[in-house]
Amino acid sequence: MQDRGSDQHHSFRKDNVYPFKRLKTGLLRHCRRSSQASSLGLIRGFRGFWYIFRRLQTAVSSGPTRRLHLLPTLLTPCLQRFPVEQPGFATTELSETNYVPRNVEMLTDPEVVATLKARSVLIRTLRNFFEQLNFIEVTTPILSAAAGGATAKPFETTSMEFSDRKLSLRIAPELWLKRLIIGGMDRIFEIGPSFRNEGLDRTHNPEFYTCEFYAVRHDLPQLMTYTEALLASIATAMETVSGHYDLDKPRLLLKDVQQSFQQYDFILSLNAALGVDLPNLSSPQAQGDLLEILKSKDIPIPSNPTVPRLVDKLGAIYIEPESEAQPIWITNIPECLSPLAKSYIHPTAPNSQPVAARAELFIQGKEVVNCYEEENSPSEQRRKFVDQQRLARQNNLVDEEAMKVDEDYLEALEWGLPPTGGWGCGIDRLVMLFTGMERIGDVLSFGSLRAVTRGAEKRRS
Repeated sequence: MQDRGSDQHHSFRKDNVYPFKRLKTGLLRHCRRSSQASSLGLIRGFRGFWYIFRRLQTAVSSGPTRRLHLLPTLLTPCLQRFPVEQPGFATTELSETNYVPRNVEMLTDPEVVATLKARSVLIRTLRNFFEQLNFIEVTTPILSAAAGGATAKPFETTSMEFSDRKLSLRIAPELWLKRLIIGGMDRIFEIGPSFRNEGLDRTHNPEFYTCEFYAVRHDLPQLMTYTEALLASIATAMETVSGHYDLDKPRLLLKDVQQSFQQYDFILSLNAALGVDLPNLSSPQAQGDLLEILKSKDIPIPSNPTVPRLVDKLGAIYIEPESEAQPIWITNIPECLSPLAKSYIHPTAPNSQPVAARAELFIQGKEVVNCYEEENSPSEQRRKFVDQQRLARQNNLVDEEAMKVDEDYLEALEWGLPPTGGWGCGIDRLVMLFTGMERIGDVLSFGSLRAVTRGAEKRRS
């Protein structure tokens, strides 16, 4: 045995003879001198070491001095100083500044491994749920000519094979999956990664996992019913997972998802909270009217105050916090926030508001599920794409996250997309909710993008 801080080491006597009592005494003296003698890890390490040598006594001769004929086989060496066990440290704020490789955190913090096991159970439950409903699992491209299906800025790259083509990593699998529906499949789902070139915070990471499904002849109430049944199945499965979790963390439990969730109408809820009616969000005056509302409420104006960004900010302030106490559905979301969904005029709200057949599930302030009835009219879809580009240029700036006019997808719609319900959820956020983790990096195998790019080569200006 060798102490890394010293050149001294123990060696066997001539003819491999060593008094066991002297070894034990020497180890105890070494532990007392060590600055970490009081640590639990060192004590456990000594006990394990001494247990091995005690077991060897059965294979040696008797007497005050024992001869070792059988030594343990070394399977692999540990050339680093083994760290002290620190349960829960990997998920603290201190771990952000005191970086430790993930493989070392797994050795010292059992909560990391327990979370990865819980993630596996959750994904397996998702897959089983859809397979029992006769859904077919499919895979769609991650690299393509254009990224669509969401409001986000994509990562761009190139290929050695096609050096003249600009490629994008997908921001969502939606448009590919709906092409499969057009091709004749009627119930499909996909579990996999997507990539968005955006900021990083507690609930956002540029690389993230989602589950999306599409089903022919499914309307919004059916999608919401599926969601509530799925969450109950996940909660039941997660209760069987044995993990080292902090019991004080607010985790989503079966009792939290057994009842139907309260619904909040986006337009009506905002009108009530603001004390004024929202303007017609498709009118030319909508942007100015929304800016006046934000100024009257002393709400900071976004850097690029387009109509979609302004109305989304109002929803984030006045509606989404209602989900802190219990899960909620937000329905009748404005058409300008839902360019891929079917839309209609709100039946009761003033000012003839165009809204989408869409619902979002929020839990503990986080968007967890997004579902809607898919727009299947090529002409209406073109109009909504064009509107997105018009709104993206309201301030003499270009909103790079706005959806572009996707001619390839519009051509696919001309072959006929049957009435279809679409659904998507963020798997990382689901794992956060069911394990009580507060940062998205805590539920990823190797942490967030900040952790996995620490050794990246610096860009040349």
